[in-house]
Amino acid sequence: MIDINKKYRTRDGREVRIYATDGAMPRPVHGAVKSSYDSTWHSFQWHEDGRLVHNILAVDLSDLIEVRPRHKRTVWLAVYHNGYIEATSKLEWRNGPCINGPYDGAKPIACIKVELDFEEGEGL
Repeated sequence: MIDINKKYRTRDGREVRIYATDGAMPRPVHGAVKSSYDSTWHSFQWHEDGRLVHNILAVDLSDLIEVRPRHKRTVWLAVYHNGYIEATSKLEWRNGPCINGPYDGAKPIACIKVELDFEEGEGL
């Protein structure tokens, strides 16, 4: 079900405004899609699950997709000689080697900075 209080985009990434979710069936969701050509808004009506077409097997580029919050993180990958890789939000290995850790007290052979930018729920 489409929620008027959530943000949506079309399957092909265009911006969407939802005006109502209580319209007449079979397309109770009313709103507009911003054109990718000239930035004008065009009115649309969708089924209650966000599909534009009635056929449940059909996929349309104007179907609604919920926009989820994006998150950014910096992580460090400490790479050890034995193949072990440790991911951390800070350079913990600089505090000294772990004696009984999976890397047998050795210092990493590399520490790689990785910038993550992901949508909440991505890959789940």
